[in-house]
Amino acid sequence: MSRFLAQIGRFSARHRLVVIGAWLLIFATLIGALVVGSNNGSTDEATTSIPDSPASQALERMNDEFPAAEATGSTLQLVFQPSAGTVSDPAAAAEIAGVLSDAADLPGVESVSDPFDPAQPYISADQSIAVATLAYGDLSDEDQVTFYDAALQLQADSASDLGVELGGNLVPLGAPAPGIGEGVGVIIAFLVLILTFGSMLAAGVNLLIAVFGVGVSMVGVIAYGLFFPIGENAIILAAMLGLAVGIDYTLFILSRFRIELRGGKSVEDAVARASGTAGTAVVFAGLTVIVALVALLVANLSFITEMGFAAAAAVAVSVLLALTLLPAILRTMGTKALSKKQRQDLANGVLWQEGAVQKHGIMRGWGSFVVNRPIISVIAGVVILVVVALPFFSMKTAFNVPGGSDPSSTERTAYTLIVDEFGGIQSPLIVLAEGDDIATKTAGLEADLAALDGAQTVVPAEISVDGTMARIIIIPAESPIDEQTKDLVHSIRDDADAVTGVHLEVTGETAIGIDQDAALMSALIKYIIVIVVISMLLLIVMFRSLLIPLIATLGYLLSVGASFGASTAVFQWGWLDPFIAAPQGDPMLSLLPLLLVGVLFGLAMDYQVFLVSRIKEMHDKGMPPKQAIREGFARSGPVLVAAATIMTVVFGGFATGTFAIGASIAFGLMVGVMADAFIVRLVLMPAMLSLLGESAWWLPKWLDRIIPNIDTEGHALDAAPAAEEKPTLVGV
Repeated sequence: MSRFLAQIGRFSARHRLVVIGAWLLIFATLIGALVVGSNNGSTDEATTSIPDSPASQALERMNDEFPAAEATGSTLQLVFQPSAGTVSDPAAAAEIAGVLSDAADLPGVESVSDPFDPAQPYISADQSIAVATLAYGDLSDEDQVTFYDAALQLQADSASDLGVELGGNLVPLGAPAPGIGEGVGVIIAFLVLILTFGSMLAAGVNLLIAVFGVGVSMVGVIAYGLFFPIGENAIILAAMLGLAVGIDYTLFILSRFRIELRGGKSVEDAVARASGTAGTAVVFAGLTVIVALVALLVANLSFITEMGFAAAAAVAVSVLLALTLLPAILRTMGTKALSKKQRQDLANGVLWQEGAVQKHGIMRGWGSFVVNRPIISVIAGVVILVVVALPFFSMKTAFNVPGGSDPSSTERTAYTLIVDEFGGIQSPLIVLAEGDDIATKTAGLEADLAALDGAQTVVPAEISVDGTMARIIIIPAESPIDEQTKDLVHSIRDDADAVTGVHLEVTGETAIGIDQDAALMSALIKYIIVIVVISMLLLIVMFRSLLIPLIATLGYLLSVGASFGASTAVFQWGWLDPFIAAPQGDPMLSLLPLLLVGVLFGLAMDYQVFLVSRIKEMHDKGMPPKQAIREGFARSGPVLVAAATIMTVVFGGFATGTFAIGASIAFGLMVGVMADAFIVRLVLMPAMLSLLGESAWWLPKWLDRIIPNIDTEGHALDAAPAAEEKPTLVGV
């Protein structure tokens, strides 16, 4: 493979204008498809539902048996909680009437309910709270924002002693504009690249190619989504993973190119050599990630599969750019990819020797410490990761969080006030009872359901036209994501056939959310198992070892656990509240673990392949195990540290944002990268290799014969005849 990739790199370097033009043409074509799709594409929206879940199937049956006019429009709730007295006090009632009169004049409001209406009162038992509903018609995107702002202004202008809160939201949840933290993260990442390369030009090329790769993949994914709708989460995952691996892949090949240049090779030969060695590692790392992402098919959930395929496409684009566009640009840059001092050394004939033993440097000292004290290093690394991962065992998940994403908002306050006084009236459970002559059995069923823990109120049953099905509405005592409500759903299902001749099913928003959360957790378990198997098999092929893939996979699982644990402590428990601007205190979104597992797997494979392939290269040259670890560590460690630092500051910048979903994903990735790169790959891996010695590279002979030789070390390039062109030290 190394010779083939070297030929691709050399071809791209020799025909750089063709390669650059081809990529620009691809980008322009995708933009054209995006424009066409925006005018003629599908108007369908992507779905995140799980149609085969018990609650979804029950909902379909209910709609068949109890057809009703489709509800249109949106609603808001004005919740009144006077600071003194009750809502029925004459003064408070008069003030409430005045607010409701003003609400009726709000733009877009079609009707306002009266909480004091004797026919349909909406007042708590102790008369401490009253709730009025504002009904809107169908709203445009612009009207949603304008009308909601007007309602918020009414709530803010109301008398403070009324304690008015505004429940509901007319504006769909969306990510806010990027803040200063994201920009600072990108700037710091660029500075890290400059420090790594000692060249602003090299740093700019690294970042430019990664961003261009994200642009190509995003335009392609969005254009595809116009014809075949996909969810926003698929686009988010593809963008994050595409940026992450794009920076890594470019960094790896560019670093090896610089080394080859410093060794005295011509620009074209250096490009070929870098493509054949580091390029092989990039292909293998990318292939591993792509296979793992496509393996999301095992979840058997359409929107999860979309996420996997979109992210896999982004990774594939990053690999192709690193193998074609990057060599073309490197040929154009030439020795300008080196720092000024390195170019001067090269002009003076001072060449970097691959076999020279590096006796100094931070990474050599780090590597020597870990190799000389492997037991202490392993124990310390594992203890740190386990401690950080401990909160994971308290992690709670929910498919969506009712009442808005900000626990301190007026929307959440209103929602909580209604739940506290009226139970889960905003998200009731719907029980379908099916059986012959069901009307005669509903009284007993209602009594049994009312006796269950967590059931606050049971609404009398409605009987279907054919008399075989009854619809019973239960108002739970708590919110939809409360454990008591979940237990209530499970209790009804456990006793679904307790009454002879009657079968019960549960549906409604709450039951559907519970099923979706359970399905995603099941998908997560399947996905982790698949990833473990895939990583083991592919790493065995690459490193021709059984123990190294095992250590790498276990280390990845530890870093994922640390990511989950830290995310739980910060976003569920509320730790680091002074430093995290995003809302905290809610359960983690069910999609978050899947996103973290997918992205972290991609980065972990990058770090593992680049670090250990260099160690293997030293070992294959005849170095003893510990010396090979030191030399490989000293050569690949700085690049790995740079790649991980870049990802840490970029994700850290996004973690400072106010958007809860984006901040929680970014924070989990930041912790996961730090754990995997700085502890698993730079501490546990070299320490375990030191403990294992030669046995780390053991492979049964029968397996050694059947496994293909990937040749990430470039042995085939060493055996190939040298290029018939004189070395050149100039740029182009």
